[in-house]
Amino acid sequence: MTDTVELTKTLVFQLDIQSDNVELLEEARLECRRVFNEVLRLDREGWDWDDIDDTVTQNADLVNNTAQRIINKAFDAIQAYYDNDDWGRPWYKHESFPLRMNYGEGYNLFLEDDESVRFRLSAKPYKHVKGELRGSPDQHELLERAMESDEWRVGTAEALVRNGGNELHVTITHESAEVREKSTAETVVGVDINEDCIALAALTESGIEDSIVIDFPEIKAQRHRYFTRRKRMQQADQTAFNELFRTKEQRFVHDQLHKVSRLVVRWIQRFERPIVVFEDLKDMRDDIEYGTRMNRRLHCLPFAHLRKFITYKAAWCGIPTDDVDPAYTSQRCTRTSCEHTERANRNRKRFKCCACGRQDHSDRGAGISVAKNWLYRSNRNVPALNTLPQVRKWKLRCSQE
Repeated sequence: MTDTVELTKTLVFQLDIQSDNVELLEEARLECRRVFNEVLRLDREGWDWDDIDDTVTQNADLVNNTAQRIINKAFDAIQAYYDNDDWGRPWYKHESFPLRMNYGEGYNLFLEDDESVRFRLSAKPYKHVKGELRGSPDQHELLERAMESDEWRVGTAEALVRNGGNELHVTITHESAEVREKSTAETVVGVDINEDCIALAALTESGIEDSIVIDFPEIKAQRHRYFTRRKRMQQADQTAFNELFRTKEQRFVHDQLHKVSRLVVRWIQRFERPIVVFEDLKDMRDDIEYGTRMNRRLHCLPFAHLRKFITYKAAWCGIPTDDVDPAYTSQRCTRTSCEHTERANRNRKRFKCCACGRQDHSDRGAGISVAKNWLYRSNRNVPALNTLPQVRKWKLRCSQE
């Protein structure tokens, strides 16, 4: 049995511009930056948001729906500041801003007889950039399916520059994708996410199938480096460079988390009818109080982002996800006949049960406890786990900026 869900995916294409006006795209992106900054400026001056919306839209040298999307993006950044004062007021943009467009209004796609896809971007009112999309066969196949099927739809797109080339990032949505029901799962994959690694443990009612720890220490190191740079720039009132480094950090972390999530889902697909189980950490920040430095480290960890990436990549493969109570999962002995729980059991990455003496990698042990919690809650048989396989590790290789 399956559940029907709506899934969205972003496809990336290179733009082969054939209309001899490539400079128009850069002009449009600079206008998008001006619109974004203008919204921030008027908000600082105390303007009403409805007045900002009307004034900026009328003065923007963009298609109206494109201008509206940029304005909404700026409003989202401002609202995040009002909701979380400690985040700081959003900075003015100093780089060109992605051109955000609605399908059929700001941009259009055309499927040709030779199965190529041509594009027309409304960079400015009555001024179009035309050409052909270049991308992998898989990306083209998904786009063609979205354009031709009633169960799919093509959504918004962004035209931006990356690695010196013009790209179009197109969102497509499968409105009735099928994901297996949780109750039909045969393999439970417990997930424990940390600031420098993610641990996975696959359990069935018969025992543990496999486990792995994927290390990504460069993400933690890069975040710390960017934090130090931004702090020094803030002290020197270097706001422009502060925003530049913040943007670079976001891009770096976003890219690396996508790589980690792809590895995770690829590993999970090896098992029979899997379900991915996370710790429910939505209230974690309310309970953290370890001092200023440690609080900052833990509060800014991208737990939610990594979980989101794994969840939707798993859903595209028909794999369901769930969560369980995270209480004491990293302090509990994984031997079912023991399950002694004590803070002293864990010392950094090393776990040694004070009652029965079992030793393990603490994060792998937490992943096993998460999977066992789901089996308990589902009234399934929980294996004894008297022996465990040797801990295997992968290390994510990150490209440094």
